[in-house]
Amino acid sequence: MKNNAIDQLMKGSIDFHVHVDPDPFHDRPLDALDLSLQAKETGMRAAVIKCHHLGTAPIAYIVNKINPDFLLIGSLTLNSAVGGLNPEVVEVAAKAGTKVIWMPTYSSSVDTKRRMKEPSAFISPTKTASKEGISIIDEDGKLVPQIAPILEIIKDNNIVLSTGHLSIPEIYALVTEARRMQIKVNVTHPLTPIVGSTLTADQQKELVSKGAYIEHCFSACTPLLGNLNPAVLVEHIKAVGAEHCILATDLGQDFNPVPPGGFRVMLATMLKLGLSESELELMVKLNPAKLLHLD
Repeated sequence: MKNNAIDQLMKGSIDFHVHVDPDPFHDRPLDALDLSLQAKETGMRAAVIKCHHLGTAPIAYIVNKINPDFLLIGSLTLNSAVGGLNPEVVEVAAKAGTKVIWMPTYSSSVDTKRRMKEPSAFISPTKTASKEGISIIDEDGKLVPQIAPILEIIKDNNIVLSTGHLSIPEIYALVTEARRMQIKVNVTHPLTPIVGSTLTADQQKELVSKGAYIEHCFSACTPLLGNLNPAVLVEHIKAVGAEHCILATDLGQDFNPVPPGGFRVMLATMLKLGLSESELELMVKLNPAKLLHLD
C-alpha cells in the first residue's frame, strides 16, 4: 500500500528545484535530457532546472522538443556571472521563456561573507566574483533601485520570484514589495544551514501571512548538505501548513541520489514521518503547478 501511495504521488508531480548539466563549475550526475527522460518514466510532470551561473531556459526549450512528454522549466539566478541585479538579463530571460527568477545565491551578501570565512564553501563562484557580494537592500533596509525594474519585468511576464540565498532582512523587504505588486514569491530553502539564511517557523509563518510560499528542500537532509533531521522538515511544514509550502529536492550533486530517485525517497520519508498523502499532493503537485501557471 505504501509503495502504491508513492507511485500515485510521483504521477503528475513537479520538482521545483533541480540542478543538471551543463553546469560550468559543478559535476552533475544527470544532464537536462537525462533528467527529462528518467522523470518521464516515473510519471512525473515537470521540473524547474536551476544553475547558479547561467540561465537554463534555452536548454529547457531544446530538451522539451526532444521529449515533449515531460516539461522542463527554465530559470535564471541573478548572480554576478549574469550581471547580478541586471534588468536587461531578466528581460532577455523572460523573452526566452524563463518561468522562475532566483535572487542571488553564491553572490548574495550572506553566501559571500560565508565564503570569505570558509574558502571551501559549497557553491563555486567564478574566479573574478566580487568579494563584497550583492545586497538587494541599502543601509536603511530599503530595496536598491535596480530591484524595481526587475520586479516589473517579473510581474509583466508572470514569472515566479524566488528569494535565493538572501539575508533575513532582504527576504522580508523583497516579499513585502513583491506581494504588494501581486508577484508570486517563493522563499527558498529556509532550513539549509550551509547556504542562505535559516528561518524559524514563526518567521516562515509571518512571510506566509504576507502571501509567500515556503520552498522546503530535501537536499538539506542529505549528509553533505546539512544533515538535517527530516523530522524537522516535517515539523516546520506542519507549523506553516502544507497549503503554503512546496516540497522540492534541490538534488543534482554528484554525491547525492539522482533527482527522480531522490524525489521518491523524499516522498517515502515524508510519509513515514507523518505527512499525509493529501499534504504531499499539495506540496509536490498543486502548489507548484499554481505558481508556474500550469493549471
